[in-house]
Amino acid sequence: MQLSVVICTHQPKTNILARTLSSLKAQSLSSGKWETLLIDNASQPAIGAPSLVPFSPDNLRIIIEPQLGLTHARKAGLRDAFGEIVVFVDDDNVLAHDYLEQVLAAFTRLPRVGAIGGKSLGEFEIPPSPAFDEFHPLLAIRNLGDSELISNGLRQPGSEINSYPLFAPIGAGMAVRREAIQPWLKCESSLSDRRGKELSSSGDNDIVLTIMEAGWEVAYIPQLSLTHLIPTERIEPNYLASLNHGIQRSWTQVLLAHHACPWPRISRWSVPFRKIKSWLAHRAWSSPASFIRWQGACGHFEGRALTRPTH
Repeated sequence: MQLSVVICTHQPKTNILARTLSSLKAQSLSSGKWETLLIDNASQPAIGAPSLVPFSPDNLRIIIEPQLGLTHARKAGLRDAFGEIVVFVDDDNVLAHDYLEQVLAAFTRLPRVGAIGGKSLGEFEIPPSPAFDEFHPLLAIRNLGDSELISNGLRQPGSEINSYPLFAPIGAGMAVRREAIQPWLKCESSLSDRRGKELSSSGDNDIVLTIMEAGWEVAYIPQLSLTHLIPTERIEPNYLASLNHGIQRSWTQVLLAHHACPWPRISRWSVPFRKIKSWLAHRAWSSPASFIRWQGACGHFEGRALTRPTH
């Protein structure tokens, strides 16, 4: 078995999950070379295999992970996966037909690379206002162009802290070598990640930094392409504000945990005053986009004021 696809899901929307599974069923890579693991993370009711048969690849297995949280689900998938390469696919990702074939080709060509990702293109249920384009990264939407990008070590010359590559893989479609991700699988991390409706999101970054700390490189491979399905509720300003707050808070925390944070710690008592100053600086009352930016700043301040997490 060369490759395992791990799909972590909690209370999925059947019509969206169907498109994810259908894209796997249509992969150009022979189904005998890979497997699909659907990790049912505490869904109520549990996901039933018969209902998925019409649009699922014939190599599908369903794994139950009762402990809620994306990190628990990912680790359950890793423990049960047979492949030497593992591809993490969100339950709202539609992979290009050659995605898995391109993953194997990239890892064969790049022996020092432990994790890769590519393009994640958004498909909106209702097209959002162009005013919200700047928030696409919050929704795991990105296109960094058609040139391959490969990291060159975790510590840059002359720097006293680790450096996070801005082109590093995101969780949607991230592919990893089993050997490279073993330190993360064995680590009892206190860093937060998605858990039900909670909008923290440090798990992807934690994986990337742990892999790089073990001596591996990471890469952006433009031949990898997927479509991220975005329902209308995820482009509402209040949702984006909460998402930005959670992401910025947890992003700061994961950087602290891996000695990669460029900002100094701040005192808890200063956070309310910083938020007020930021409210004025961002003119948070003036538009939904300004309010979303301000919420990100609030999360950033909270992250810098929290006790340094253990990893």
